[in-house]
Amino acid sequence: MNTTDQFFAKDAWAKEAGIEFMDVSPGRAKVKMLIGDRHKNSHGTVHGGVIFTLADTAFALASNSQGVPAAAINAHISYVKSASSGTLYAEAEEFSISPKIATYTVKITDDKEENIAIFQGMVYRKTTRG
Repeated sequence: MNTTDQFFAKDAWAKEAGIEFMDVSPGRAKVKMLIGDRHKNSHGTVHGGVIFTLADTAFALASNSQGVPAAAINAHISYVKSASSGTLYAEAEEFSISPKIATYTVKITDDKEENIAIFQGMVYRKTTRG
């Protein structure tokens, strides 16, 4: 099991939400989630918190993909379309990086490749002294 697999395996909430790991490379990650009844709100569409969780999982994987522990310090999401069935995908891409701060954009799409939401996040990268 590689470092990314170990990192993802420790994410109990992502597993509980039904999120599946797809791919990771330096500064990038992709995850997916098959929509079920447990993901829906009272309108019958996927709850915004579920979409945020999906995006946040891709964000966490991408921001921790280079061996430097990173923790979110800011995150924002804009929902552009609802979803009620099929599979959702979240693909994170590094936008900028410095020794202490990095920013990411996560695009959330459905199985028709239609945009569902856009997420932007910033992390603090923990570096050691010595």
